[in-house]
Amino acid sequence: MNNSNCSVNREFIKRFLVPVYSSVLIIGLLANGWGLKSLLQNWNKLGNVNVFVLNLGLTDILHLLTLPFLIVYYAMDRNWIFGDALCKITRFCFNLNLYGSIGFLTCISVYRYLAIVHPMRVMGRITVTHSVAISVMVWLLVSVQSLPNMFFTKTLENNTKECLRTRDNDVERYLKYNLGWTLTGFCIPLLITGLLWTHDRRYLQDK
Repeated sequence: MNNSNCSVNREFIKRFLVPVYSSVLIIGLLANGWGLKSLLQNWNKLGNVNVFVLNLGLTDILHLLTLPFLIVYYAMDRNWIFGDALCKITRFCFNLNLYGSIGFLTCISVYRYLAIVHPMRVMGRITVTHSVAISVMVWLLVSVQSLPNMFFTKTLENNTKECLRTRDNDVERYLKYNLGWTLTGFCIPLLITGLLWTHDRRYLQDK
């Protein structure tokens, strides 16, 4: 019974993820390509926040470029043929996309808050150079945060070679790392964004 359920689940995953990832790849490349083109064409109209929008698009494209490997992986019934290093790089790029996107969205929220609540204070004081420097810091922080994940074994030799988030014997250590990662990479930015959004809303309502 368990073997039957396992085979059904694997077949479902194969039939579901291959077309989903393929659609995400095509739509994502087209949408991000169009978005980046529009951004560059209207660069001077958008202000300093455009640097963060540009980096947001780059994080998406970075992840999209790893999807062909995952499409092949699931099409071959979860048989990873690209080696352990590329498996780790694929997961690393996913984390860069996830937490990099969160970081840049948080930066956009901060800029939006300053533009709404303190427009006169920040006028002329925040430059493109500041935005570039902050973007570099976000990339560095997310990379450092994601780097330890590379040291966990990702491939598992079974009947086929699987590319996993982490192996069973590393789950306890990975859980501790992942909890800290989630706190700094998701919970804190979520709290900042939520507080700023609430303050923006109250400020606009009072106006």
